[in-house]
Amino acid sequence: MSRIVVLGAGVSGHTAAMHLKRMLGKHHEVTVVTPNSNWNWIPSNIWVGVGKMDKQQVTFPLAPIYRRKGIRYVQAKAVAIRPEGDVDDPTPAVDVVWTSPDRTGENERLRYDYLINATGPKLRFDATPGLGPDANSWSVCTADHATQTAAALEAVIDRLRNGERQTIVIGMGHGTCTCEGAAFEYVFNVDHVLRERGVRELATVVYLTNEHELGDFGVGGMTFQRHGVTTTSEQWMGSLFRERGIEVILQAHVTEVLPNAVEYDTIDGQHGRQEFDFAMLLPPFKGVGLEAFDRDGRSITEDLFAPSGFLKVDADYTVKPFEQWSAADWPSTYQSPAYSNLFGIGIAFAPPHAISRPYATPSGVAVAPAPPRTGMPSGVQGRAVAETIARRIERGDPSAPARTASMASMGAACIASIGTGMRRGEAATITMSPIVPDLERHPDGGRDPAATFGEVGLAGHWMKRLLHTMFIYKAKARPGWWLIPE
Repeated sequence: MSRIVVLGAGVSGHTAAMHLKRMLGKHHEVTVVTPNSNWNWIPSNIWVGVGKMDKQQVTFPLAPIYRRKGIRYVQAKAVAIRPEGDVDDPTPAVDVVWTSPDRTGENERLRYDYLINATGPKLRFDATPGLGPDANSWSVCTADHATQTAAALEAVIDRLRNGERQTIVIGMGHGTCTCEGAAFEYVFNVDHVLRERGVRELATVVYLTNEHELGDFGVGGMTFQRHGVTTTSEQWMGSLFRERGIEVILQAHVTEVLPNAVEYDTIDGQHGRQEFDFAMLLPPFKGVGLEAFDRDGRSITEDLFAPSGFLKVDADYTVKPFEQWSAADWPSTYQSPAYSNLFGIGIAFAPPHAISRPYATPSGVAVAPAPPRTGMPSGVQGRAVAETIARRIERGDPSAPARTASMASMGAACIASIGTGMRRGEAATITMSPIVPDLERHPDGGRDPAATFGEVGLAGHWMKRLLHTMFIYKAKARPGWWLIPE
């Protein structure tokens, strides 16, 4: 019997665990370690954050699902990896601290044959003074955060109804943030709700971002071709912001969030201050803080993890100028170069570099969107690594070829909500291929023009709402769940 431990139960970890159990059956043990008791479909937190859904519509308990599928569920926080075992047992292990109510604080060492690190990120609200729901701004990163944010937004709407002008700032709370798409969705959903409630004319809505131009999204922007006309994502997104009267602050690193104002620096050396009555600002990410030790207990954390805290995998981490970056730098198997039975997927793997060109303020502070690794790419990586491990176990060959799923070869589809409603909802539907531009295959911009496009409309909203239902169905392991693509 082989033992596979999956750290994390987000999109990538949950996907990997479910496919592993489906492929390996009852003869092998699959264990999921996560400090959370609930699964969260994070893309729909946007709708929770504007009061269009509640927490129960985007979450569900993990324990019943894993019990039904025969997956061992350990509600605990992983704190250390021991890929060589310890002095008592050479079998690899991971140290965990239980978080379940009945075992809170208990330590346990779990042995494994294969380990998948899918822990996701630590939310770095501490990276910017005053950032976060415990300080001076709101968040939609978790369902609980989004619920709090919806209540704060409702208070703003009440003041608008009373004739008080309000300023709303939405965007990125640090120069190295990722998930610009989530901020984009939230600012347009807020605009949509304000119009529904008849109070938009009294509100100033500001989008503050570390992107070099609108439509960058941390992927370097896109170029769309339709009916012989070429349009950039910057032009496309710019028109959406102008149509809705949303003000934009670009190329910004937030230096502090005060109770009623955001202080920021821009790459051209300007210092700005934007006052607000409500601010939703996303934090930067880092690894969750896993440590690593060899068999004798010596730290090998710096060998296994990048300075960001994310796991190094089969990528080229050589430091080099932007002009020398290439699609070949990106990982394809997500296997640790140090230990062939250790994998990192989703946000937990360390990207070799940004996708967008990095910039900095004159003082040297980075203003560079981190590459997105959520959603569709996370699910594809989870399934690919699950298939790799299952193949090696079934063949009894730990060196059997791995399934590849490089972001430099896979495409992705994103449906960004612009407002919910079965008759008046809208969404921006975007596809790109590949995610990481490959200038060797596609010299003109790095992406296949036939597979890279954008469209805005009501049909996109219907698809977004359908995907919400489909992916929660899939995550609950309902009949035929594996037939739904990642």
